[in-house]
Amino acid sequence: MNHVAVVDLGYGDAGKGTVVDWLCATRPVHTVVRFNGGAQAAHNVVLRDGRHHTFAQFGAGTFHPGVRTHLSRHVVVDPLALAAEADHLATLGVSDALDRLTVDGDALLATPYHRAANRAREIARGADRHGSCGLGVGEAVAYGLAHPDDAPRVADCHSPALLRRRLTTVRDRLTAELGPLDAPPVEDCLPAFTGFAGRVAVVDDSWLAGALRTGTCVFEGAQGVLLDEWHGFHPYTTWSTTTFANVDSLLAEAGRSGDVTRVGVLRVVTTRHGHGPLVTEDPSLPFTDRHNATNPWQGRFRFGHFDAVAHRYALAAAGGVDGLALTHLDLAGPDLLICRRYDTTDRLTPGPPGDLDRQAALTVRLLRSRPVYDEPPQDWPAAVRAELDTPVVLTSHGPTADDKTPHGSLLAPPALVRTA
Repeated sequence: MNHVAVVDLGYGDAGKGTVVDWLCATRPVHTVVRFNGGAQAAHNVVLRDGRHHTFAQFGAGTFHPGVRTHLSRHVVVDPLALAAEADHLATLGVSDALDRLTVDGDALLATPYHRAANRAREIARGADRHGSCGLGVGEAVAYGLAHPDDAPRVADCHSPALLRRRLTTVRDRLTAELGPLDAPPVEDCLPAFTGFAGRVAVVDDSWLAGALRTGTCVFEGAQGVLLDEWHGFHPYTTWSTTTFANVDSLLAEAGRSGDVTRVGVLRVVTTRHGHGPLVTEDPSLPFTDRHNATNPWQGRFRFGHFDAVAHRYALAAAGGVDGLALTHLDLAGPDLLICRRYDTTDRLTPGPPGDLDRQAALTVRLLRSRPVYDEPPQDWPAAVRAELDTPVVLTSHGPTADDKTPHGSLLAPPALVRTA
């Protein structure tokens, strides 16, 4: 089969991790490739024996023996958070996660100074917070764009002198801009960063080209298309390309353009963690999510009815998908509705990347829009297929791989099944 790319067509938290876990449980997968985001990702995977892990930087197929993780150059790598994640996986019986990890040396590093600056900016926004995760990922990207020649990168961890100079420069620039930062001295950071380089395989882009020739790779996206840096609803967005664009570029560089099956993931309940538009939000919906709690940085986890208008927009922004994975069907009941149109429109049109004024105006428009509902659907997969004009190829009624059902041949498992 082709390689598979998994993207969230909402505001994140739709179940990308559980879909990637299912893919790795039902076919031989060589590598899960992370192609955007960083340590702020939170992809929850629950095994049939009850083990649970929230995957941030490791691929969500890591529970399955032999499945590797590759952090591409589009990922912002946080070595400190990575070590903590590896420790948690070890308590769950996965002791070799770091041995199965490769990291592109050109990937940006998230440092304690980026994290501290991120939090300082978000606190300063007061009631106008953007809903940042507070982990410094966007700050690292912004710094890399402003200072491309001396932004700390993964390969720098092999050179203590270069790393010391770049960390010092980051600290000094951000301190000059924001004042004293709540972060440790540079000398205290160096051992962890150089130790990371000594423990994991730091590679160049030829490694991924080889992996793509060797076996099936699953590209695992972070966040959601409605949070995309260019197509999301500014300023409540991420500093990351959440569409398939990074996947397409990585495949093209490896000489494998088009060799991918594109899967879009959606909840039957449209959710959003933190501030920003959620047109179908309904506080009366009787839902909670134990894996997505309210926290000081993102804020409240919000629930709304299925927003077909927003998801049609996400599909257009992403360039379409080959099939949809529809999750959380165990929550579908008589009170859950589909919003097919707003009081202002039934369709939103993506603009060209880079026009943030247009996206900000769209945000204002959405904050003023109201949902219009029809009768609740009797058959959710059929209703979603009809509204989005895209086949539903996987349904999920729970958190484990056993709760997934493929439909049609697109994602049908081969005869060889890998189990956890």
